[in-house]
Amino acid sequence: MIPKNTICLWYDGTALEAAEFYAKTFPDSEVRAVHRAPSDFPSGKKDDVLTVDFTVCGIPCIGLNGGPAFKHSEAFSFQIATDDQAETDRLWNAIVGNGGQESECGWCKDKWGLSWQITPRVLTDAFTNKDPTVAKRAFEAMMTMRKIDVAAIEKAVRG
Repeated sequence: MIPKNTICLWYDGTALEAAEFYAKTFPDSEVRAVHRAPSDFPSGKKDDVLTVDFTVCGIPCIGLNGGPAFKHSEAFSFQIATDDQAETDRLWNAIVGNGGQESECGWCKDKWGLSWQITPRVLTDAFTNKDPTVAKRAFEAMMTMRKIDVAAIEKAVRG
């Protein structure tokens, strides 16, 4: 059944490559279907991959090979909640190590230009803490980081 709402991500001919990477990298992710163009289109030919149905952490997505006209921006990102430093490291390193780039405060970008927030749950719990002092310390610690350091966040929470 087609979901009522699906995230459509625009790629320049690399939707299948991206979907396969996401499927092998993130839990509860898979490539569900590959659809080929029934005829030529502005950025491709008949039988080229036109769309790819996939999930990322259970979220339904369509990768559209729409051509070079549009690029991803930081205005859209996937935020992935991690349970510990090992999971944070694994996901961060997979994205950055596969042609991506680091950014600030737990953000990174994959080689297709899609932004990701690799966010340990301990960080979210800390900066949403009801004690404003705890939240401030955790937030200020995060602001100095690229990949989130769970131990440093836990230390900031303790004061």
